[in-house]
Amino acid sequence: MGKEKKTESYDNGSYNYKMFKCFNRKFKINEVQPTDDVRDAFCQFAVGCGGGGGDGDSSDGDASSGVMGAEQLCSFLDDHQGDSGTTVAEAQRLINEVIRRRHHVTRFTRHGLDLDDFFNFLFYDDLNPPITPHVHQDMSAPLSHYFIYTGHNSYLTGNQLSSDCSEVPVIKALQRGVRVIELDLWPNSTGTDINVLHGRTLTTPVPLISCLKAIRDYAFSSSPYPVIITLEDHLTADLQAKVAEMATLIFGEMLYYPESESLAEFPSPASLLHRIMISTKPPKEYLESSNPIVKQKDNNNASPSSEEETPRKEEIQTLESILFYEDCCENKNDSDQEEEEASEEQKPAYKRLITIHAGKPKGTVKEEMKVVVDKVRRLSLSEQELDRTCSSNSQDVVRFTQRNILRIYPKGTRFNSSNYKPLIGWIHGAQMIAFNMQGYGKSLWLMHGMFRANGGCGYVKKPNFLMKKGFHDEVFDPRKKIPVKETLKVKVYMGDGWRLDFSHTHFDSYSPPDFYTKVYVVGVPADNAKRKTRVIEDNWYPIWDEEFSFPLTVPELALLRIEVSEYDMSDKDDFGGQTCLPVSELRPGIRSVPLYDKKGEKMKSVKLLMRFIFE
Repeated sequence: MGKEKKTESYDNGSYNYKMFKCFNRKFKINEVQPTDDVRDAFCQFAVGCGGGGGDGDSSDGDASSGVMGAEQLCSFLDDHQGDSGTTVAEAQRLINEVIRRRHHVTRFTRHGLDLDDFFNFLFYDDLNPPITPHVHQDMSAPLSHYFIYTGHNSYLTGNQLSSDCSEVPVIKALQRGVRVIELDLWPNSTGTDINVLHGRTLTTPVPLISCLKAIRDYAFSSSPYPVIITLEDHLTADLQAKVAEMATLIFGEMLYYPESESLAEFPSPASLLHRIMISTKPPKEYLESSNPIVKQKDNNNASPSSEEETPRKEEIQTLESILFYEDCCENKNDSDQEEEEASEEQKPAYKRLITIHAGKPKGTVKEEMKVVVDKVRRLSLSEQELDRTCSSNSQDVVRFTQRNILRIYPKGTRFNSSNYKPLIGWIHGAQMIAFNMQGYGKSLWLMHGMFRANGGCGYVKKPNFLMKKGFHDEVFDPRKKIPVKETLKVKVYMGDGWRLDFSHTHFDSYSPPDFYTKVYVVGVPADNAKRKTRVIEDNWYPIWDEEFSFPLTVPELALLRIEVSEYDMSDKDDFGGQTCLPVSELRPGIRSVPLYDKKGEKMKSVKLLMRFIFE
């Protein structure tokens, strides 16, 4: 983007760019026009231009004289777009909506679409979206059959070391559709209440009660499917009992917990509508590792294997919780036995609320991943542990995730709240890929893209091949080469909306922008690919009209990432918008693709017109 002082003006369908305060450059603003493919599709189905219900020859028609009524639009949606099952009544409702938006005066006398109406209909992303906008997958399988939208340290507003803790990021995550919220629980300085903070750092705490109330109020603001709270618990038995009391009072009937102490199979999302669950380690495990000083001695030469491990050299330590634990240890003597027995009686109230029992590897990960027939659980691994395990025991990971839940969390050195590549976890069936939702960037864009699937409800059904077992207990092997299953053809027609969302000198001080589009496929290694359109110079309505082919071996796990940039000869190219879409959800035909900003917020006007074909 140019940094020089700049002015602009609009005059008679053109923009004037003043250069060096001396002279003007005038650029004509051309209205965006339908592409040849759009004209041909209209003529093929419209009445009066060589079409008429799909039997016409589009090459002989005059698009300007055609009209597309409800029956013709229904045929277009069915034959060209693959939207089978569209009724004439539904097509008429679409026509009425397009006419209402475009024709204020003549809307009561118009009953069909002309070419411009049809072109605008294709560009309305709410009427012609690129993916199915509602829940359409089977939601009656156990939770382990789904990828689940998962947050990491959900209470942090910024970096992992010194940012504020707040309930606001929790609310934002829930509003975006995140279904797994992580809270780190620590005693306050007096040991009488519970704070949420990133332990052994300079993050400022937020009271647990504020986070629980936020979850209660916003849990189902974007999705009715269950919310799971994962607790990293550093509390005494008394404070664990207090957590149980808080959760029971605040959530009431929303809180789900099983009658039995452990589950033989997880319940389904459909059976847990508008319910909240807790996932953490049972209290007994915390008693063995609650004192951070003891842990530091015991693990002095050990590699951390969980987020609760002893702090790395790079971590900044605070004394509040450590001093509290030291006081507890110093004050313990034989006369405290009655207090301890009372605490023992309180523990089941907390343990009883844990629906998904969690744990960390105590021995080798391979041993921990041995499947127990009558018990399911959650196991947490760091991103590095996942890489190592998948390199040596990839099928063990897939087999474990068929019945159990695997959660992956960022390595401890991601102090700036950055994220890792999520595909390796999904390829191996890991359900909970825990991400820093404030860590904006390409990895988070992929996360957003994956969970736009299934209506954005936060649960995406895993592909069947990840759940199947063959002879000798064989499961999907991500390392095995497999043939191409299908080819995705992506055509980038044009873009529109930047002129409405940006100042006219935002991208370039002296001329309209020079846009180009990058198209990526991200999936299993064999499917990863990148393509790029040519640069369209000095145009707010770039028309590329370019098509790319992507052979896919595992289309079920592929994501289509799209990014528009503005070419800058002397500086870094400017960002013009991005989106990410699950390939398995793409609707064939000509579609409107809305773009998002760097934080994943939908831009008001910017969108692309694209076509998707599967062969």
